[in-house]
Amino acid sequence: MSYAEVHTQQIKHFARGLGFDYCGIAKAEKLDEEARKLENWLNKGYHGTMKYMEGHFDLRTDPRLLVPGAKSVLTLLFNYYPSEQQPENLPKVSKYAYGKDYHDVIRAKLHALLQLVREHVGEVGGRGFVDSAPVLERAWAVKSGLGWIGKNGNLITKQQGSFFFIATLILDLELIPDAPYAKDFCGSCTRCIDQCPTEAILPNKEIDGSKCISYYTIELKAGIEAELPNGSFQNWMFGCDVCQDVCPWNRFSAPHQEPAFKPLKELFQFEIKDWEALTEETFKELFRNSPIKRTKFEGIRRNLKWIKD
Repeated sequence: MSYAEVHTQQIKHFARGLGFDYCGIAKAEKLDEEARKLENWLNKGYHGTMKYMEGHFDLRTDPRLLVPGAKSVLTLLFNYYPSEQQPENLPKVSKYAYGKDYHDVIRAKLHALLQLVREHVGEVGGRGFVDSAPVLERAWAVKSGLGWIGKNGNLITKQQGSFFFIATLILDLELIPDAPYAKDFCGSCTRCIDQCPTEAILPNKEIDGSKCISYYTIELKAGIEAELPNGSFQNWMFGCDVCQDVCPWNRFSAPHQEPAFKPLKELFQFEIKDWEALTEETFKELFRNSPIKRTKFEGIRRNLKWIKD
């Protein structure tokens, strides 16, 4: 067995031990096809006011510019599907934000994984990324054999659906790559397209991010566009899970076992009046370790006004 084979087995074993559900490996190389798709998407203005999507284009499409001498790109999936969901009458929060901020939780696990690699392999250069750096995570997940990109733009696994956080670890270590995922099991299903409240999901697997409820409730810093019809948000206060909830593959989703993602009790108790009664100081205290802090106090108040009106 070669060193690359041994190291590959070791790293996948370490990843499982840290709680990652899947670990796939791809050769570090430029993503030429994905670069063309990204450029076309940006040219259509589907990123709305997310100007950061325009920056670092070369870094997004070539991991060797992020980690000099990079040879392998690891994609790791971490399940966040909850065992219980919010009562229907409450302002709704996307499932990924029920517990502690996933950036902090997954980043710590990536750091631990890199440390294990260095302890058992030797001096290895590498960087880990969790949805906060110029990395095309879903493209690498497909290249790593983990699943396919659904019509809703999410990575879907045949085993457990799509409720996963995607993390990336780029290493200057040669490993054995997995075979890319070649099939698409969406078939003729259009449930996500048909049931998207704001018609943000377009044909040919294109997503108009500037119409997505998650964009409106999290990314958009200005006021919400008045031309949206009343009821468009379907009571979503932070994020939106509609396109995942209606996906047939998510009938295979299984509850996570991560204590850090245990739901904050307030999310299962607070009615609109409770959210409106919050002071900024209380909001910051309650959600200091939550992804919800990203939209800030004023953003939550804006979102509440929209779903209330």
